[in-house]
Amino acid sequence: MSKASEPLPPLSSAPRARTWRRTALQLLVAGLCLLLAGLVTGALVIVTAYPNLPDISGLSQYRPHQPLRIWSADGKLLAEFGEERRQYLPIDQIPKVMQDAVLAIEDARFYEHGGVDYLGVLRAGLANLQESRSQGASTITMQVARNFYLSTEKTLARKLYEILLALRIESELSKRKILEIYMNQIFLGHRAYGFAAASEVYFGKPLHQISAAEAAMLAGLPKAPSAYNPITNPKRARIRQQYILDRMLENRFLTAAAHAQAKAETLKIRSSQPAQVGADYAAEAARQLLLSRYGEDLYSRGLNVTLSVRADEQAVAYKALRKGLMDYERRQFYRGPEAHADLPADPKLVDVRVAEVLSEHPPNGELLAAVVLEAGPRKVVAALQNGDSITVTGEGLKPVASGLAEGGNPKVQIRRGSVVRVQADTKLGWVLTQLPEVEGALVALDPRTGAIRAMVGGFDFAKNKFNHVTQAWRQPGSSFKPFIYSAALERGFTPATVVNDAPLFFDAGTTGSQPWEPKNYDGTFEGPMTLRRALAKSKNMVSIRVLRAVGAREAQEWIGRFGFPAAKHPAYLTMALGAGSVTPLQMAEAYAVFANGGHLLPSSLIQKVVDDQGRVLFSNPVPVLDDGTRTLDARNAFLMSSLLQEVTRSGTAARAQGTLKRPDLYGKTGTTNDSMDAWFAGYQPELVTVVWVGYDQPRKLGSRETGGGLALPIWIDFMQFALRSTAVAEIPPPEGVVQINGEWFFDEYAGPQGVSRIENDDPNLPPPANAEEKKGILDLFKQ
Repeated sequence: MSKASEPLPPLSSAPRARTWRRTALQLLVAGLCLLLAGLVTGALVIVTAYPNLPDISGLSQYRPHQPLRIWSADGKLLAEFGEERRQYLPIDQIPKVMQDAVLAIEDARFYEHGGVDYLGVLRAGLANLQESRSQGASTITMQVARNFYLSTEKTLARKLYEILLALRIESELSKRKILEIYMNQIFLGHRAYGFAAASEVYFGKPLHQISAAEAAMLAGLPKAPSAYNPITNPKRARIRQQYILDRMLENRFLTAAAHAQAKAETLKIRSSQPAQVGADYAAEAARQLLLSRYGEDLYSRGLNVTLSVRADEQAVAYKALRKGLMDYERRQFYRGPEAHADLPADPKLVDVRVAEVLSEHPPNGELLAAVVLEAGPRKVVAALQNGDSITVTGEGLKPVASGLAEGGNPKVQIRRGSVVRVQADTKLGWVLTQLPEVEGALVALDPRTGAIRAMVGGFDFAKNKFNHVTQAWRQPGSSFKPFIYSAALERGFTPATVVNDAPLFFDAGTTGSQPWEPKNYDGTFEGPMTLRRALAKSKNMVSIRVLRAVGAREAQEWIGRFGFPAAKHPAYLTMALGAGSVTPLQMAEAYAVFANGGHLLPSSLIQKVVDDQGRVLFSNPVPVLDDGTRTLDARNAFLMSSLLQEVTRSGTAARAQGTLKRPDLYGKTGTTNDSMDAWFAGYQPELVTVVWVGYDQPRKLGSRETGGGLALPIWIDFMQFALRSTAVAEIPPPEGVVQINGEWFFDEYAGPQGVSRIENDDPNLPPPANAEEKKGILDLFKQ
């Protein structure tokens, strides 16, 4: 073969091979240089940084900020005060299934490595070369180091510090202590820090009660609490939960059967708006009492405070008061829509606009805001925040009839775009209504101990934080009469004493001001009647004559036995009609003196305070009823209870016994002059409850509104629940009383020694005592 026919060698094959080898060598050298530089840099960082690492000795005594937690007497969480929701649990109290779920997704080799999982680092590095998304390799120990001591910036130096800190932490703390710190410190959304708090927030249960499925849901939160939140992102949270359950199976934390059961379990996620117990006023009252004792660190030291209120009774009290106030509101003139909004003509755009408008009108308990889509005298169609459309007809329109009348006042007119309030009614369906302006209060306490069982200080704490139970000084009206009658019993009066219910007139010369002609509520006069009948029918003329016989000064001194300060009850004849000032809580404490047989006890709300270590800082002792607490003779308390029992049997509060079907009920209605305040104060021997209704800026409730019509139904609704398991127990007669012809008397007043009759013109009745009293009669009565 000629040279010309030999195949030619590849073009530049030899130079190309040499170039490749040279490039590879350069890359290798560069890589080695980079590696060496990294090692040198790392060594320098280690040498310089390790001695300067922060002191971690504090971790061994780790006690994070924990909120003030308020609990009911039956162990229900009522409120938390503090920026962070947290309940610190030692590792032994964290269920194993919760620990396993966290380890499965965060650090399965936690108990095998020394703070840095080198196998995990290698695995993450290989995965990062193959995937577009990076994988982390932080152990739980490294996360603790980062969360406590480092920033979140992603730099090599910060990572090296994280590793060094993790190694130091592992050298000084046990594995279980590190896991304990992590599981109590980590943020898990909705202000919840730690898994104990998260279990309460998302499932409404303590951590020790959770299932494997629930534990896996919680374990998915540390990665991104907002992205895997089961309340706001249930679908995404479910996907991650299922993945974690698979990881628990892979790591043998679950058996195959338990894994299958957990994956199939349907979780009950707690609503972001949990069921309303209505304990805001009670919790706030407790907070204020505690703040004066413990100062500003009250909100971070993890105190657990137990109140005397029961959650179930508190919830019923809250609902009863709101129902009573809403029933009253339905009888008032409609004041008009809360707002008006322009709605687009395109139906497809209406939903977005409705949601936008209603974001500024949040629900108020059972009262929902809605935007009117159609309005007419016989039908209103409205849209709710959730997008549902409702139709209101018939009786459901009655409370807003003036707003639907043709040719009505434009200011109250309901039209397309109006923002209104609606309420679901079991009988009427949807009802159009309005947020009430009227306020109210309910307080219940145990007369044997003074412990408050329920406290509702107003219609809505979010709208009005003024606690009417403790802060509202109001005229008690006729509900104050029993304390005047009590004074009379000590001066020879008996339930059978006859007093004339006849007109009274005080001219200007007598009053020192303007003429005063008091009236009975019903405007009628029935002539002579017994004290028993007079109190049952709440006769004003009889009460005034009784007070004149006792003496205003003497009565003012007497009411101190029930805890009333004299300064709030000037010694005028108008005291007989309840023209002084009281709070609902004062009235409850005072009526408790009748209920418990004559003992004045201070009310109490806080029963126990325990710190985060379980140490009891305060425990409220049970009071002993003895001579030291007695302010009223047991006979007086018994006779007054007998009179007050008649009020609930045949008098102005007869509806009480008629509805509850039990005789052991005692109480008195109260309606002030011009119906500005409505009261009912009553009791069973084991429970005193007082209800008040009125406006913050006193004004007439209405000419037909009374304590028996407004306050008594609220009282009945609450007592029906609170006494459901309480046996009937009428108050037994004490020594020193005798019953004659069906009436009770003090032994010494059963004969002619007692006052048998008081006439209208009895010369023994003193006139007003002095110029001060004369001037005050009319002025105070008009307050």
